[in-house]
Amino acid sequence: MAWLLILIPLLAAVAAVAVPSDRWRPWLVPLGGLGHLVLVGYALAGTPVSAFNGWLLLDPLGKLVLGFISVLFFLCALYAPGYLALRADRPNRVFCGCLLTMLAMMTLVTLSHHLGLMWVAIEATTLTTAPLLFFNHNPRSLEATWKYLLIGSVGIALALLGSFFLAYSSVYAGLKSTLLFDDLVKLAPQLSRPWLHAAFVLLLVGYGTKMGLAPMHTWKPDAYGEAPGLVGALLAGGVTSCAFLAILRFFQICVAAHEAAFAREIMIFVGLLSMAVAAVFMVRQRDFKRMLAYSSVEHMGILVLGVGIGGLATFGALLHLLTNGLTKGVLFLSAGNIHRAYDSKLTDDVRGAIHRLPVSGTLFLAGFLAITGSPPGGPFISEFTILNGTINDGKFVVAGLFLLLLAIVFIGMGATVLRVVQGTPSARAAATEYRDRPQVVVPILVFMGLVLLLGLYIPPPLESLLREAAAFLEGGR
Repeated sequence: MAWLLILIPLLAAVAAVAVPSDRWRPWLVPLGGLGHLVLVGYALAGTPVSAFNGWLLLDPLGKLVLGFISVLFFLCALYAPGYLALRADRPNRVFCGCLLTMLAMMTLVTLSHHLGLMWVAIEATTLTTAPLLFFNHNPRSLEATWKYLLIGSVGIALALLGSFFLAYSSVYAGLKSTLLFDDLVKLAPQLSRPWLHAAFVLLLVGYGTKMGLAPMHTWKPDAYGEAPGLVGALLAGGVTSCAFLAILRFFQICVAAHEAAFAREIMIFVGLLSMAVAAVFMVRQRDFKRMLAYSSVEHMGILVLGVGIGGLATFGALLHLLTNGLTKGVLFLSAGNIHRAYDSKLTDDVRGAIHRLPVSGTLFLAGFLAITGSPPGGPFISEFTILNGTINDGKFVVAGLFLLLLAIVFIGMGATVLRVVQGTPSARAAATEYRDRPQVVVPILVFMGLVLLLGLYIPPPLESLLREAAAFLEGGR
């Protein structure tokens, strides 16, 4: 089963590269996504998933992230044929192949229980994403791609160094050197504390760069701003979730080593810093796609903040991983539709989106309300759970800062979104041919439906999986 989860999207990628027709090739993306989703459903239903003597293994955390990534990719894949039909001016062979390969590599991240293999898988997501960022083939997309590769490579190099430090922490303590996650958790109480601390800091910075935590976030505004909306949604919901999972793996080792307090303090600081940086740059933001990049920085901060608080907030952080990713699907895909209709991302040019694109404009506004924590959206429940956990833990200053930063983000982001959706479209915008079509709005409606569902009701199987993952993360094995 472990091999099939990786092999199905890889075979679909090979088929996409082999198919000669640009018209029919995009349909292999949702087909591969559907096959992957069916297999993931079997895995989540209880089918054992393991291979290579523990190198590949699906544990409760992996189940949660893998299930989410599969749903996210499938909905984005449903959007792909309609989007690529509108981009007939661009060959899509590389685009489709890289999308499916990225799914395979994200799957490998969730299954990897060898920290070196996980590092390779995360680096592979970087390499497969780069051609997707350059899809528009213009100077700005080229610059964004190089920034993504350069800064991401620095981060992944630091993560590799941190992995070496972690391995050496066992050697220094006179233990057998290993990078198998389960072995490291068992040996954690005996690991060298200075080397373990240094490893965690390097790994948080390294994989935090892939997440886009401040101040390692500088690749995000350009990459998200220039990427097609489809790619932005997968980056903001999928690739960042994989990097977050990597951080959680190392956090588990710190918990097992009785060094959770050390890790939590750093995570709380980095989480609040990311929210503060995002809040500053979202105020008076004129580019609505760059605004979404800073929103991603904010929500990556919320994720690590929740885990740093612990207890109930950990459950809230894992729920927020889902609600944020689904809401980003609404925002990035609707923003992509608006961008195509106006041929601009600037609020100086984009006005009256609700009149110009009634469905996409309304969904963009609804996505903004959800992502900023307005009920009944899913992020409201996850953020409220994190806040509740913070107050229960007695961290009233952190709770106050959390609320203050959420308010600043709401005001700053709201000013940009309202400029986009309100007003009257210009004559130039009204003259473009693009209109809302079922192929490019139905997937967004499904995303929005899931966001509202999680705001009103968490299905018992999902709640059980969330609780199991939270307990597993905090030491309950």
